[in-house]
Amino acid sequence: MSPRMDLEMLNAIPPWEWPNDAGALFIEVLRDSKADESDRLIAAELAGDFTVVNDEIFDILLSIVGNDEETANLRGTAAIALGPALEYADTEGFDDSDDIPISEPTFLKAQTLLRKLFMDGDAPKEVRRRVLEASVRASQDWHQGAIRDAYSSADNDWKATAVFSMCYVGGFEDQILEALGSGNEKLEFEAVQAAGNWGLDAAWAHIEGIVTGAGTDKILLLVAIEALASIRPDRAGMTLVDLTVHDDEEIVDAANEAMAMAETMAMLDGALDDVDEEDLDL
Repeated sequence: MSPRMDLEMLNAIPPWEWPNDAGALFIEVLRDSKADESDRLIAAELAGDFTVVNDEIFDILLSIVGNDEETANLRGTAAIALGPALEYADTEGFDDSDDIPISEPTFLKAQTLLRKLFMDGDAPKEVRRRVLEASVRASQDWHQGAIRDAYSSADNDWKATAVFSMCYVGGFEDQILEALGSGNEKLEFEAVQAAGNWGLDAAWAHIEGIVTGAGTDKILLLVAIEALASIRPDRAGMTLVDLTVHDDEEIVDAANEAMAMAETMAMLDGALDDVDEEDLDL
């Protein structure tokens, strides 16, 4: 079976069904500078999955991101593939290294290189945007300024990258709300996700309108459903219940999952309130 057929097969099935040698195939294709660009793009996109990513694969992706002889599209795709492992390592730390897909030296090397690439004004816009979108998943001090600069740009691509990044870096509530009402579909989509991630209460009315409005784009609707559950878990069910009888099965599943999540969050909030009241009584 040719590498192209292998890659297309792997791209069509969930990662947990990949064979044990999937990672080796990604390494082979990514290292082959003469391989078809389309094959290397697929390999780069898939190589960041937790089922295969490790220090070796991560280093290969990093080398592609930093190689100005590679196409901007491939470099950007490789950068995005770094994001999940960066976020997981940043969240979980390295005390139990067996559970972390990359080592601490690799993690620190990536943070240094990604910052250097973003600061390189001569690097292609596509590369710098994707580098920012990947690196914010392990937030550093420099990200605040980078996001503000990107959001203040007249370039809507940079604005979209900025709002995407606001999902991972706090302190941008006003900008998220502004992006929600911007009338720009890309900005609105990213802002809905950011508002949901931070439980931004001031975004409730806008996002509720997306969920209850007629003719809402399905992709936007799906992220809005999830966001509602995070913003007001005690009220989300009343808005989402109508979607549990929707004609689209994916929307029904999303509504049911969001309602279950909201119920759990509401119970946890209630339990925390009870603990606080007990502390006050003491």
